[in-house]
Amino acid sequence: MKILVSGATGYVGSKLVPRLVGRGCDVVCMVRNQASAAPERAKQARLVTGDALRPESLDAAMQGIDVAYYLIHSMSAAEGDFKACDFRAARNFAVAAKEAGVKRIIFLGALASETSEISLHLQSRHETGAALREFGPPLTEFRAGIIVGNGSVSFELIRYLTERLPVMICPRWVVTRTQPIAIDDVLDYLAAAIETPQCIGQIIEIGGASIETYRSMMLTYAGSRGLKRWLLRVPVLTPRLSSYWLRLVTPLPTAIARPLIEGLRTEVVCKSDLAAELFPQIQPVGYEEALRKTRERAVPDECMRASVAEQPGHVFLRREGIVCDVRQAVAEATPRQVFSVISHLGGTNGYLYANFLWRLRGWMDRWVGGAGMAKGPGGQLKQGDRTDFWYVEEMEIDRRLLLRAEMKVPGRAWLEFLLTPQARGRTLIRCCAWFEPKGLFGELYWWVLYPIHILIFKGMVQAICQRAGRAVIVDLEHPKAAV
Repeated sequence: MKILVSGATGYVGSKLVPRLVGRGCDVVCMVRNQASAAPERAKQARLVTGDALRPESLDAAMQGIDVAYYLIHSMSAAEGDFKACDFRAARNFAVAAKEAGVKRIIFLGALASETSEISLHLQSRHETGAALREFGPPLTEFRAGIIVGNGSVSFELIRYLTERLPVMICPRWVVTRTQPIAIDDVLDYLAAAIETPQCIGQIIEIGGASIETYRSMMLTYAGSRGLKRWLLRVPVLTPRLSSYWLRLVTPLPTAIARPLIEGLRTEVVCKSDLAAELFPQIQPVGYEEALRKTRERAVPDECMRASVAEQPGHVFLRREGIVCDVRQAVAEATPRQVFSVISHLGGTNGYLYANFLWRLRGWMDRWVGGAGMAKGPGGQLKQGDRTDFWYVEEMEIDRRLLLRAEMKVPGRAWLEFLLTPQARGRTLIRCCAWFEPKGLFGELYWWVLYPIHILIFKGMVQAICQRAGRAVIVDLEHPKAAV
């Protein structure tokens, strides 16, 4: 079966593609810009260029497709324009699918009661489903509320507010009822729909096993992180004021924050049992279990590494509650020569640059009850070794070294070295400082130490290059300057 996934670079689409590939489907990913697709996705599925707002670009993408997933939205469009963009995109996609002989469309829309209080964003999602139904082949429409998973915009909103604000002044929507659903359960429904013909032509509401309020979700999240939070309700915060406030304390742009806030005023609870009747094999988990799964992620994961690899020069990355600072340089040495140097860091060998600052950090850690600079073996590191305040968590010879910090910090920290072969026997070195801050103190800790990080990590990368090959060919932060 040949499947088209539109919105394949989005949150749900990027996770659905490997799920479908694992089921043996022939998957085609429709993207507006192939350069924006992660390299690993290109290995899993064929990429085609298509833009639902440009109908002439859709014909080639639809050829030979049996089932098409519609996972496109226009929330990032200019304020007030996303409804019109959503409708045009859905109509164009549906018409192209019908003309190409696509048998079915599967759409993930928004769960909301049909009331006059419904927000423009939720109205738009319902109208998108209606346009797909009117102009296209038979439709299966799933409707979901908050999706709980790392990278979900609605979940990241909860994460950032809870992490950064010990005391929150909240509008009335914090006690609106909602039925959040884990991302794994959403993917199970979307994938199972292919093999469930009974769901064709149906609108299916999907939600998790527990009904929550935004207040309970934030407090449960805080409890899982060991944070104390106080939520104070006030009647005067309008959606516009709330969206501006979110822009100050979260990375979400106002164009996305405001439609989200408008939607939070609407009760989002399943009224139908059709999902259980059609998919009895799927047993959605409750919010606490979904939250636990978000905490079990590997850090850093392959998607985060791919984001780092896509960018030249100095990289600062923030996603899914993780911050990362990357320093890069190219050494006149082979990966084996460079790896030999980085695998001897720490212990009696030191860090090749500003060792007094490393010793000072170890003394400070010992002073607050940590391990301090507990010297390691002094030879070549192996996976599972401990050196100073680092634990060797992962190691791929001549490619990668991941060190997990065991010092006392308000969060979790890693130092990772990624090596990529270059032409003429050279090696690209990426030094990645990963940090998952815990609460507001974790954020402050990162930014207070950031100037020191700039100094020691940039200097250490250059020193590694010099030790490995006695020369640095290119400093990627200043490509025209020799180091």
